[in-house]
Amino acid sequence: MTLKPFKTIGIGVAFSPNLKANLFEAARLAVFFKSKLVLIHVGDDASDKRENLQTILKSFEKDNLDFEIIFQKGEPVDVILEVSEREKIDLLILGAQKRERFVTYYMGSIARKITRKVKCSILLLINPSVERVPCEHIVVNGLKDPKTEQAITTAFYVAKHLSSEKVTIVEEIKEQQVAVKVEDDKSLRRANIAKERIKLRENQRIKEIISHIPEQYTDGKTVKLQPIFGKQGYSIGHYAQISRADLLIMNAPSKMSFWDRLFPHDIEHILTELPTDVLILQ
Repeated sequence: MTLKPFKTIGIGVAFSPNLKANLFEAARLAVFFKSKLVLIHVGDDASDKRENLQTILKSFEKDNLDFEIIFQKGEPVDVILEVSEREKIDLLILGAQKRERFVTYYMGSIARKITRKVKCSILLLINPSVERVPCEHIVVNGLKDPKTEQAITTAFYVAKHLSSEKVTIVEEIKEQQVAVKVEDDKSLRRANIAKERIKLRENQRIKEIISHIPEQYTDGKTVKLQPIFGKQGYSIGHYAQISRADLLIMNAPSKMSFWDRLFPHDIEHILTELPTDVLILQ
């Protein structure tokens, strides 16, 4: 079984102070995944802009980077969504440095709208770097959902291609599943026993998923199963933060109600509070 979920990678290009860092990150991913890279700039086609982009990517010639530059006028959200669909982009990258003044605008309203409407997977890149920073630890959601097996499988695919050493699968469990009201020591023991049974059940479910993944992706990886009782979305975000994960991978929500629970405030809040890159899989 051979996976290739990201045949074409796209990136929204703004001529900002972190342009080079964003392009280097995108180009490295395209090389790692053996993907075509599509650069999308909202605006007029200008020779100086094109030359600038080509110069930045020149150092990837030795890696046989396959890339295309698309200039298109219009509203940023509409253009990026239209080009992504037309070019059959599988993974769209949006990035900006946290401390840039335009981050509130670009990573706020535009990225949030794109993320909620785009039909492909999206990588919210909040720590771009010209020099590669190794992705050592990937956290992926393991909640009970039809998309979870795909998310976990993709996480191992990404881990292999980025040479990540550790994959943690976080199983978010609602407190209501315990169904024991703690009033005294006896009920506390019952609650703890119930939690342990749920953890065992959840771990078995995840182990079954992992058993279906080709060994070429799981071999040599340190795998941790982490059941957490708490609010979905918040729990995994908090865990990724305290465990200093380099990448958080999650399913795209199927319904807006779940999306609202996953992102209780908005994308800006997630990017401010969560010090890692986030890959949302469609």
